[in-house]
Amino acid sequence: MLNPARCLILACGNTLRGDDGVGPWLCAWAEERFASDPNVRTLSRQQWTPELAAEIAEVESVLFIDCSVESAAGIVRMTPVEPIAAGPGLATHHIGASELLALGQELYNSLPRHALLLTVGADSTELSETFSEAVTAALPEACRVLESTILQFLTGPEAPAPDQRA
Repeated sequence: MLNPARCLILACGNTLRGDDGVGPWLCAWAEERFASDPNVRTLSRQQWTPELAAEIAEVESVLFIDCSVESAAGIVRMTPVEPIAAGPGLATHHIGASELLALGQELYNSLPRHALLLTVGADSTELSETFSEAVTAALPEACRVLESTILQFLTGPEAPAPDQRA
């Protein structure tokens, strides 16, 4: 990549599994919102895989987006991400944001200055192409948090202060 973006938006989720598709939906929203800004790059995948570490190693800031089955339905959270080495087993299954950061650090000796995870609590990940009422109601807040975080990544000297509940 000749001119890498400063900010990478990296979403995960399956658009055929109800609320699990919120990550790709928010990624598409960010792609449209920041379409004219060459400093923002968006990538959406059904699952995060090890080769994404190369993308992460080239950016100043990374914002991971995913649904959360651990948070209450519709709760929007922003949390910091720290590198944590993957456990034993195949690196292609169940790799998370922390493992991707660690992989980028190990393979490319590079770690983004800022790494945050935006999640929206899922109500249902059953087969469906629509979001639950709770996730649908949370989309405006999630978009607001996503937009303000990206703008802070691009203009602020420091990372946005993560809060447990955005």
